[in-house]
Amino acid sequence: MSAPAPGRRPRAADDMFEMTVRGRTLRVSIRRAAGGRGPTRTPLLLLNGISASLELLQPFVDELPGALEVIRLDVPGIGGSPLPVLPYHMSTFAPLVGTLVTRLGYREVDVLGFSWGGGLAQQFAVAQRRQTRRLVLAATGTGSLMVPARPRVLGRMLTPRRHRDPEYTRRIAGEIYGGTMRTNPERAADVLHTYTRKGPRRGYYYQLLAGAGWSSLPLLGLIRRPTLIVAGDDDPIVPVINAKIMHRGIPKSRLHVYPGGHLALLTEARELAPVIDRFLTEPEQR
Repeated sequence: MSAPAPGRRPRAADDMFEMTVRGRTLRVSIRRAAGGRGPTRTPLLLLNGISASLELLQPFVDELPGALEVIRLDVPGIGGSPLPVLPYHMSTFAPLVGTLVTRLGYREVDVLGFSWGGGLAQQFAVAQRRQTRRLVLAATGTGSLMVPARPRVLGRMLTPRRHRDPEYTRRIAGEIYGGTMRTNPERAADVLHTYTRKGPRRGYYYQLLAGAGWSSLPLLGLIRRPTLIVAGDDDPIVPVINAKIMHRGIPKSRLHVYPGGHLALLTEARELAPVIDRFLTEPEQR
């Protein structure tokens, strides 16, 4: 067996458990900092895309330095989190995540939101600003008020079928995910199925409902934490113009446009993880 790359630690089982917060039970995973002496860096909270359980982001987590403690969760009705009795909304779920962070014993976290999770990350940075040190927004937009995908792509997003039917995923991968999925569409099925635990179909629709009518566009100026916006130049789901709009609206933001599509954080994690880690570790600017 080859030795791990410098700065990375060997794969080990994360701490995985359920926690009930404000009446909602969530499956939570914590990858502890290497060395067993506790975190020496601000922990990183990862907020996932729609219909995706916390395993989806494993390729990205594997590329992060072992010194970084990483927190992940399944939203209600997805992966290992039970289906909620009542739906939820971005504006109410962000404070719930803040309560979770506090109960886990963290004073503040860095937050990375991917796709749907990017909306939740923006809401968290506004509502829970004292708990947020830095923010990373990957392959995401401003919610209901954004430059939309083409109608055909949006139509594909109205159903969780791509998370459940590998052959269907292969057929549509290039069209909806862009980037390397155009030439290697079979990789999308592997990423979305191998690393994702399926939850009830209703969990997917609850996630869609959580973002209904919500937009961060009026809130961008209230995001005061240093922010890195990471976007692909071939992302059919979230056209890159949305990243440029967020960059103009968020005061302390910078934009990194990479050559690729919507799933590059997973499929090209080796290239993107160092970009994000450099942002998280650079000195504070006065």
